Amino acid sequence: GVAAAAPDAGPGPAWQSKCPWGAPSTTSISCSLADVMSEQLAKELQLEEERTAFPEVVAAAEGPFITGENIDTSSDLMLAQMLQMEFDREYDAQLRREEKKINGDSKVSISFENYRKVHPYDSDSSEDEVDWQDTRHDPYRADKPTTTPRRGFIGKGKDITTKHDEVVCGRKNTARMENFAPEFQVGDGIGMDLKLSNQVFNALKQHAYSEERRSARLHEKKEHSTAEKAVDPKTRLLLYKMVNSGMLETITGCISTGKESVVFHAYGGKSATEDKVIPPECAIKVFKTTLNEFKNRDKYIKDDYRFKDRFSKLNPRKIIRMWAEKEMHNLTRMQNAGIPCPQVVILKKHVLVMSFIGQDQVPAPKLKDVTLSNEDMKKAYYQILNMMQQLYRECNLVHADLSEYNMLWHDGKVWLIDVSQSVEPTHPHGLEFLFRDCRNVSQFFQKGGVAEALNERELFNAVSGLNITADNEVDFQAEIEALEKMNEDHVQNHGKKLSMFPSDGDPPIYDE
Repeated sequence: GVAAAAPDAGPGPAWQSKCPWGAPSTTSISCSLADVMSEQLAKELQLEEERTAFPEVVAAAEGPFITGENIDTSSDLMLAQMLQMEFDREYDAQLRREEKKINGDSKVSISFENYRKVHPYDSDSSEDEVDWQDTRHDPYRADKPTTTPRRGFIGKGKDITTKHDEVVCGRKNTARMENFAPEFQVGDGIGMDLKLSNQVFNALKQHAYSEERRSARLHEKKEHSTAEKAVDPKTRLLLYKMVNSGMLETITGCISTGKESVVFHAYGGKSATEDKVIPPECAIKVFKTTLNEFKNRDKYIKDDYRFKDRFSKLNPRKIIRMWAEKEMHNLTRMQNAGIPCPQVVILKKHVLVMSFIGQDQVPAPKLKDVTLSNEDMKKAYYQILNMMQQLYRECNLVHADLSEYNMLWHDGKVWLIDVSQSVEPTHPHGLEFLFRDCRNVSQFFQKGGVAEALNERELFNAVSGLNITADNEVDFQAEIEALEKMNEDHVQNHGKKLSMFPSDGDPPIYDE
């Protein structure tokens, strides 16, 4: 009865016209298996679902497509810009679809705004562009902190900020880092309000000063010191001037290296003066300007009366020049006495040019490297004995470093070299140096098989002419020290460098 009365009730709500418990009025449309397997049907169903899920699909082209009606498309650049603009619009539309699909109805949404391609539509117009260099504010320049007055406070009342404020001090320390050496990298604090505490700033400051001093030392060592088989720029300039002036024809290369000098071989040229003859082959002795090798050598020069007054007034680097000057004077004395030694050509600062002992760029061998017969060894011994006596008596010198390393064998005779440390017998340690030379010479020739070789005490008396009679070496050296003390007292009392050694006349001349 209720179902029959429903049509008579007249028009009413839609839910009253349908029975919720009734069968659906629509009937399913039957289709064959071939229609279900059709790809075209599948594509239509997929498009229908997409239209249902995305009812507000943004068109790929939000604006009218640029055509050739209003723009000249004959240019390849314009066509490329048009295609790029269309591609950007399609890409942005795809991003919007992806964004809507992921977010859905969620209250928390994810935006793909940063991934969109904003095409510069008005790329040709540059009127609205502002260059930051034209503005007063430079983002790459650190802001200068406010300076604190000498009285130490800023502001009035409760807003007083003293110079001891942590923030003010931190900013000031950051600004002071710009005063460090350019080699010290302090970093880049653009856009950051950096504040360095006093402890950190002081540590950085001390480290910067230490690095600066270390860099200066390395630079000085590189520019002002000579290494083995190499010279510094100043020495190289001196050698260039010698070659350019014609005094030297050419410098062939290094022939010897030592602790205190480097020796080069060169061919001699023409002298500017006619009275001076330059040898065909020369030896260039370059004294190293490093001071490490001379720390224990000042005793050879500071007590020498020829250089004593100048020694205290010079800095350590100029002592090297004095060392070269001393060798020049000693070689000149030996040459005037007829002792076989290199002939001095010229002295320029710490570069000494001498005659070359050898032939055809081959230096004469040292006495320790040459093998001599018994006759030549005996001949060399008596020659050295006479040269030591001539040095002491005629040249008034003691070699102070005489050994088989500083004696060359050339043309059947011995040549003395390396006399830069030679001193006079009146030196406070002159007799000690002489006794050391006698010990080196005596031991070498005794080992070489020279039966006539005297021992060090007999050789000392033979060279110096002093009659020191002592049974052992300790007492002998004690008497030598007493003689040196006596002579030093005489020098202090009378102010003259006169030998007060008791002598029994001229020393005997030993001959073969």
